[in-house]
Amino acid sequence: MPRFSVVIPLYNKENFIENTIQSLLNQTFSDFEVLVVNDCSTDTSEQLVARFDDPRINIIQHSVNKGLSASRNTGIKSANANYIAFLDADDLWKPSFLEKIDVLINQYPEASLFATKYEVLHKKNRIVTHDFKLKNFTKHGIIKNFFESNLNQSIYYPSCLCVKKMVFEDVGYYNEEVNYSEDVDFNLRAHATYKLAYWDEAAVTYLLDSENQITQNGLKGKTIPDYDFYEAQFKGRQDIKKYLDFQRYIKAKLFKLDGDNKRYLYMIQSMDTSNLNKTQRILLKTPRFALLGIGKIKRILRALGIEFSSY
Repeated sequence: MPRFSVVIPLYNKENFIENTIQSLLNQTFSDFEVLVVNDCSTDTSEQLVARFDDPRINIIQHSVNKGLSASRNTGIKSANANYIAFLDADDLWKPSFLEKIDVLINQYPEASLFATKYEVLHKKNRIVTHDFKLKNFTKHGIIKNFFESNLNQSIYYPSCLCVKKMVFEDVGYYNEEVNYSEDVDFNLRAHATYKLAYWDEAAVTYLLDSENQITQNGLKGKTIPDYDFYEAQFKGRQDIKKYLDFQRYIKAKLFKLDGDNKRYLYMIQSMDTSNLNKTQRILLKTPRFALLGIGKIKRILRALGIEFSSY
């Protein structure tokens, strides 16, 4: 049995998948299997993966396009290892990623979720690493409260995450009805119960701008997590309530930008705005035309290497 099963959902990533696979094969920790779940790609992605002559790589075919959550679930259910790591087909692992995850597993047996920090690769090869200002945290350890630590930029992306397989058997798999923020939906269930061991050093490179990246295309036609359901399920958990309101804030802005006033109003009706900071409360009421202008300014500044946000 391998130490890790690495699940790579694949759909039309021919410009990235070779580098992604190579970053995996460059790992200093080599005891793993690779499960590439091809979700009916229409480009040459599958053929590019098949060129790699490594017995650890397995390609699993979907007969119809099922989406990201279903692809991850197919990989999880096919995994032979007790620890499942996820790598998106346009992201990169630094050579020490799995080695760091293995250290976390060994040093923090009370944890069932494991992740590292990441760096963000922008256009023109500009790399940004966020300072998450984790309280009372050194190089690595147990995150005291995941929800309180994620009211800013996410402290990890899906490609940074490794999950003990029994967690899925307990809290469920990725929700295949959700096709936007599916990781948030799973995080709500997993982190409410299980501890996260975290390495506060970037071992993953997240590509901000790549083709077919649903996070870049707004919320039109997308199904998001049912925040009201989770609020009822975790009633009395103020940390989760605040996290849910932060997620509602993010989605409310996106709905407004899409011109979807109905869903915008639905997002804010269950929101306690006291859980937001002053800037967020102002932006929540800002007219759509002004939000569009702010977004344009942010893109211009980002191209110049300047980052700012309401977080």
